[in-house]
Amino acid sequence: MAGRKISTLAVRDSFPAEAWPEAIAEQEAFNKKYRESGELLGAYGLADTANAQLVRREAGVPAVTDGPYLETKEYIASFYMLDCDSPERAQEITADMPFADVEPVELWPVLHESAADM
Repeated sequence: MAGRKISTLAVRDSFPAEAWPEAIAEQEAFNKKYRESGELLGAYGLADTANAQLVRREAGVPAVTDGPYLETKEYIASFYMLDCDSPERAQEITADMPFADVEPVELWPVLHESAADM
């Protein structure tokens, strides 16, 4: 799994509005390329941290509070599920992501997946 971590909200906010269409087009081209190869299983943009919720179970029912648990300067803005033949291939695809030359992209192996047919 590859994900782009945004170091601060200021980074996103400082990106010029007129540059967004090209940036989105580059990301969509990346998504199309690796969907067609069968290596991109999904690409997911996450909402701002202000929209995060904490869910606990109290007395058998959901107890929901606003906001992320941790106060942090960084958060994961998006993540991509890849299915690659090797760690090296995952590294190649991750390095091909738009902005990988500007911001580092984290690459996390998935340890296991729950069987869908259970």
